[in-house]
Amino acid sequence: QVQLVESGGGLVQAGGSLRLSCAASGLAFSRYAMGWFRQAPGKEREFVAAISWSFGITNYADSVKGRFTISSANAKNTVYLQMNSLKPEDTSVYYCAAGVAREITTDNRGYAYWGQGTQVTVSS
Repeated sequence: QVQLVESGGGLVQAGGSLRLSCAASGLAFSRYAMGWFRQAPGKEREFVAAISWSFGITNYADSVKGRFTISSANAKNTVYLQMNSLKPEDTSVYYCAAGVAREITTDNRGYAYWGQGTQVTVSS
């Protein structure tokens, strides 16, 4: 019954901003690491950001540091990805994932549940 639903994707010009949301049900996400991954056509799925509320830590891929911010609203069981200064190379389908433990990992094998993805397209 665990379900993750992403929203907030769309089309934006380079330099613009978007905020992605991931609403979780059937899971107390504060007990687990939560991550964002992305996958472009013909590319492998790559780690973007993760948060462990229990440990109070976050982690980001080097490509998004200083531009993206991951956060959570525990009362709403929701995790967010604020994306600023977007670049065309950020174009991808973004996926929300729930981990199997509180520890953060950049390996997608460390996440047990996945959302359906939301498309982000950045034009030049």
